[in-house]
Amino acid sequence: MGAAISAMAAPSLTFAQFSAPAVVASPTLQQQLDEWYRQAIRVAPGTWGIAIASQDGQLLWAMNPTTQLIPASTVKVFTTGYGRSMVGAEARRSTRVIGAGHIDPLTGAWLGSWSLEVNGDFTLGRTGRSGPSLTDLARQLAEQGVRSLTGPFAVVTEFGTAEARFPSVWANRHRGRLFAPPVGPLTVNENTVTVRVTPNRVSGRAPVIADASPLGLTYLISNRARTVDGRANRLRVLATPEGRFVLTGTIGVRAGQRTLSAVSSAPEALLEAAWRHALSEAGISWESSTAMPAETGMASPTVLAEVTSQPYDSIATEVNSRSSNLGAELLLRWAAGSDHLTAAERLTAHVRQVTGDPIGVSLVDGSGLSEDDRASAWSFVAYLARFPFLPGGRNFALLLPANGQGTLRNLANGLPAEGMVRAKTGTLANVASVTGYLGRRDGVLLISLLYNGSQTGAARQQQWRLFRLLGADGVTLPAESEQLGGEGISLPPPPLVP
Repeated sequence: MGAAISAMAAPSLTFAQFSAPAVVASPTLQQQLDEWYRQAIRVAPGTWGIAIASQDGQLLWAMNPTTQLIPASTVKVFTTGYGRSMVGAEARRSTRVIGAGHIDPLTGAWLGSWSLEVNGDFTLGRTGRSGPSLTDLARQLAEQGVRSLTGPFAVVTEFGTAEARFPSVWANRHRGRLFAPPVGPLTVNENTVTVRVTPNRVSGRAPVIADASPLGLTYLISNRARTVDGRANRLRVLATPEGRFVLTGTIGVRAGQRTLSAVSSAPEALLEAAWRHALSEAGISWESSTAMPAETGMASPTVLAEVTSQPYDSIATEVNSRSSNLGAELLLRWAAGSDHLTAAERLTAHVRQVTGDPIGVSLVDGSGLSEDDRASAWSFVAYLARFPFLPGGRNFALLLPANGQGTLRNLANGLPAEGMVRAKTGTLANVASVTGYLGRRDGVLLISLLYNGSQTGAARQQQWRLFRLLGADGVTLPAESEQLGGEGISLPPPPLVP
């Protein structure tokens, strides 16, 4: 690994912007790329940053490769790599009940203090998706003989304060949107709620809440909606500042079931409701008085119950496939440990070290939702080339969705087989980006296409057109391959951009 480590040194020359292809590819590939770009810039005028490299990081074709652009969710490529290098592929997040005291053998009452420790598990308490449940946590208490708890809802975390907030680096216009929930260790059901509503059979009456998630949400919902004649649906779920929800509006008696979602404005209230439901399901009563019973029998707190997430790689794969902003921010906090306030700075330093480019990346979050993030196309292909050869990087490509999956579902057609592409997209109102690996018979291509401009839909179509063009004779990327990284393989230094 000595050669790989030495290759991380910054190049001696200054990176400069340029608008002509660098190292020339084969004549056929060169012609394909020239023709593609002429059409792309015509139908999607704006600023393009393009870098296409061989699997060893040698630049084959580029347009403005070192220009810093807004990358959007392609930032998650860096975040998942950084997190993996810090915590490891098999690491798991824990949620615990912590307490000091003992169980009354006659009544089953817990005598002493207790609290719920949350640590930013993106998958905790979700309905319909994988992840540990609060019900399992409560059942562990019941299996030990606990039949009742007394005391206020106390939430702690391993590091810092158990809270979740809207990040200051995200634009305020995103506040309250499903893709931008509050971020922090206090997370349950991704800090969102879902309600399924069926119209009442009688016009004028309240519709029926058929299902709600997370479990326990019904404690917080006020149903002020009304069933009316017809098929129209004008229902809404509104979040209150106190953490409650109001179902309002109207639904037609013949409208059928409708599903509504909203972001929690106070995740602690949502977590408390979910915990109360979990305790009830486990047969444990909870008297949420303002005082705890006197502590007896134990000198210091201990773990009374614990549930854990799936391994890091499973979570990172889902985050990239769904492009979850909350998930990416929690992965970044996980990697940063107790010092989450400098997490974005550490992420930036990690990318600069791996790529050897001291100026190509400047990040303020881990999700790419902030328009203050900056990255170059070159920084992405350099990272794709080099990170798989570093500790924590083996088979890194498999953390990215394949063509036909997740955010690459529109690449289901036009390529010979699924798994030829492993890539991450990014989308904002003024950004369309994609970066990743493309398998070809003559080797793996590293591709980064960044577009900043007003024609994001047209730009995305051109990006997919390029992947289909270059992948027409492609092959499936192997799960284990020296092409995508492995122990004991040296990678050449990054090419210097003229």
